[in-house]
Amino acid sequence: MLSARYQQALDYLYSLVDMESRHELSPEVLFDLRRMERLLEKFDNPHLKIPCVHIAGTKGKGSTAAMIASVLTETGLKTGLYTSPHLIDLTERLKIDGVDIDTEAVVEIVDELEPVVNAINDRAEFGCLTTFEVLTAMAFIYFAKSGADVQVIETGLGGRLDATNVVCPEVAVITLIGLDHTGVLGSTLSRIAGEKAGIIKAGSTVVSASQPAEAALVIRETCSRMGASLIEAGSRINISCRGYAGSAQVFDAAGDLANYHIELPLLGSYQAANLACALACLEALAAKGYRISKSQIEKGLGKVKWPGRFQILAAQPLLIADGAHNPEAIGALLKALEDYLTGARPDIRRCTLIFGTSRDKDIAGMAARLHDRFDRILLVSSDHPRAAEPETIGCEFARYGRKTEIAENVAQAVKSTMASAAHDELILVTGSLFVAGNALASRRTEGLY
Repeated sequence: MLSARYQQALDYLYSLVDMESRHELSPEVLFDLRRMERLLEKFDNPHLKIPCVHIAGTKGKGSTAAMIASVLTETGLKTGLYTSPHLIDLTERLKIDGVDIDTEAVVEIVDELEPVVNAINDRAEFGCLTTFEVLTAMAFIYFAKSGADVQVIETGLGGRLDATNVVCPEVAVITLIGLDHTGVLGSTLSRIAGEKAGIIKAGSTVVSASQPAEAALVIRETCSRMGASLIEAGSRINISCRGYAGSAQVFDAAGDLANYHIELPLLGSYQAANLACALACLEALAAKGYRISKSQIEKGLGKVKWPGRFQILAAQPLLIADGAHNPEAIGALLKALEDYLTGARPDIRRCTLIFGTSRDKDIAGMAARLHDRFDRILLVSSDHPRAAEPETIGCEFARYGRKTEIAENVAQAVKSTMASAAHDELILVTGSLFVAGNALASRRTEGLY
């Protein structure tokens, strides 16, 4: 049970403009970095006191951030990690050396922030501070108070006007760019890439994943205009997957500084691209004078944790939760699943899908990729305010003649399906990080995770 003071802190945070819970995003109202700068000035600019790695992208930015942070912790640096959204509890968003912020620290920082935030919002000179902006300020304050040596900061949405884009990073990383949040970021890859490339600062070092041609051109042109040094991870880091060792993928990687043998406890073949970005970033930091050895990179990557992404929650029947929430991510997940089943679980004979997503997502595009891949499909609604109704989702699957079932909620769907499934059955829970988080929470409640 949450303490009363922590619940009060949460209530205050969510009483602000909470864009993650809104059904529609409105860019002209939302984004103005001046209010973020004004807030941080009141706390003596904590974001500028600690060296930073700043990460944007459509897919893989959280996994990449977790990899980089895990290695930096392994080197002995006290490492802050800020990510979003959370799966179960808000404390997951702020970590130091892999440990979530405790609720007492949340309460203390919210108590400090509240009068300042209220004063800024009363004037609303540049609009009102949002929940995400205040959470971002909390992260910077927490890392500074805790004496962090370095901070790894993941953008929330876009990059150019994202609340995190007040930092001056040692390295900026742009993971794979795809079509998502098109109503805010633009409907083309070049427009979206322009928003992501907004994290590139003059004279900075930039690591980019292998991008679609449109996006790659924008990133190259931005780096040229800003005098930034661009490292294209796909051409600088050579990655080979060697198979599986238990619940880890085994990679050999060749970089500029060393050859690596890595057992990465994050499944999904798409993690190879994220690994390339992480290695390129770490080698760039080493070139800047950070003491990062080959052994520390291998050990740190072997310890990385990033829940809700191709996460195995049970082995027999095989229960996997993944937060894929757009057609491209679903396609990558299905390819990764095929590779994993072939290489590690050839015994699987039947596949069940538990699927739910948010109203603002491309439901039709995801249904197009999923409709013919599963023997049984259960539709669910997460407990998030933006969750799509199962009946709405079902209409998209019905276009392909697929019959679907509706479950009361994610927990009920997981419990009933696990109870009736055979040992050689796969149950995949996907469509949203919120759905994946509900699945994790249900297993934790039952003492099974």
